[in-house]
Amino acid sequence: MRRLWALVVPAVLLCAGARAEDSVELSGTLKTVNDRGTLLIGYRVSAPPFSFLNPGGQPIGFSLDLCHGIAEDVARTLSRDLLEADAPGWQTGVRIVYVPVTAEERLPKLIAGAIDLECGSTTANGERAKSIAFSPVFFLAGTKLLVPLANGRPTVSSYRGLAGRTVVVGSGTTNEAALRRLATTVSPPITVAAVPGLDDAYDTLAAGKADAFASDDILLSGFIATRSDGKRFAITGDYLSYEPYAIGLRRDDPAFAALVHDSFARMAGDGSLSRLYVKWLVDRLPNGETLNVPMSPALAEMYRALGQPD
Repeated sequence: MRRLWALVVPAVLLCAGARAEDSVELSGTLKTVNDRGTLLIGYRVSAPPFSFLNPGGQPIGFSLDLCHGIAEDVARTLSRDLLEADAPGWQTGVRIVYVPVTAEERLPKLIAGAIDLECGSTTANGERAKSIAFSPVFFLAGTKLLVPLANGRPTVSSYRGLAGRTVVVGSGTTNEAALRRLATTVSPPITVAAVPGLDDAYDTLAAGKADAFASDDILLSGFIATRSDGKRFAITGDYLSYEPYAIGLRRDDPAFAALVHDSFARMAGDGSLSRLYVKWLVDRLPNGETLNVPMSPALAEMYRALGQPD
């Protein structure tokens, strides 16, 4: 069981008004969290195994566990505790507040201060780095296609087979951008249908209203593992893009960026980073299914560069 007290809210609500005594000059996100008494974690409701809801409606996943580790270091830096519900002395603690975000609103909410960390399945790329900052990369994914099975075989084996057909994507995702770039490279062109969320995209495919669903391969594996009809579909095709995942934070906040980097280094050094990987990518998920995705050599080297023991 987690020892953290987390409050799920639909938007930024807040706050705890007490502040701890500052032993150092605080600025940026650390000052905001200290003044407010809460750390706002943005999460996705349907991005298993990184950020999703368990049967009880509570946010869980690999990215959220990483953000819990960051939260511990935030509290330690502020000389505060992360407290359980109704624990004595809550006025001087730091509470985690979970804020659900969609793909389209996650970056704007981070920039606006509606969340302090974006903990989902977000690709760190140059375009996004113009507006937000990122933690070290913790997973490597890529865009692939989820398609129906017919007689045990995928109905489409490549994006070229989607010529004149429809592919559904989550609006505001890098997958949408990748498919729009490819859409006119075949004739007749691919119709790219963008819907608000990944759940909506999957449901569109399942209802037969699209011929394929394009998303990160690991997220597609999550749908196959967690949906009751997931075995009707298969992941197919070459990688259409490469997606390095990282936690999002605000730009121009060097103290908080340093804390996040140091937190990753701590989690790599004590082995918790690799243990969390195994927990969510190799071991059984809460629904009893397994993704069974061993760590790639490239990602293992990234973890080692952060301090992961050999």
